[in-house]
Amino acid sequence: MVATLAALAVSALWYGPVFGRARLEEVGPGKLGIRRSPARTAALSAVLLFVTSAMMGHMFARVGQATLDVKWWLYFMMSGGLAIAFVIPSLWISYSQQRISTRLALIDGGFWLVAYLTMGLAFLVV
Repeated sequence: MVATLAALAVSALWYGPVFGRARLEEVGPGKLGIRRSPARTAALSAVLLFVTSAMMGHMFARVGQATLDVKWWLYFMMSGGLAIAFVIPSLWISYSQQRISTRLALIDGGFWLVAYLTMGLAFLVV
């Protein structure tokens, strides 16, 4: 739960004050469309981030606490690795097929990297 909440906080910052205006320029009126229900989007995001963080927790449990205690950097290496090797390439492939701008792909890809690293941090400190 802590990892999910941490990723949601990153999302609020990333798509709010940090890159909100830049993203709006890419997806604003006449582009990708308008979100109909921010509450529904937030709820769906929370559920899907929980699934992600639960799987990440399972992955860390399989490595074992004794190993993670000695090699704490594995939290970042593994969570960041998931983002860099799986999530971001999948996103980029989808975006290139849909002809979505490189700028938006960088904003969204950056979010996923920071969100996954934040989830790794949450597992480290909790």
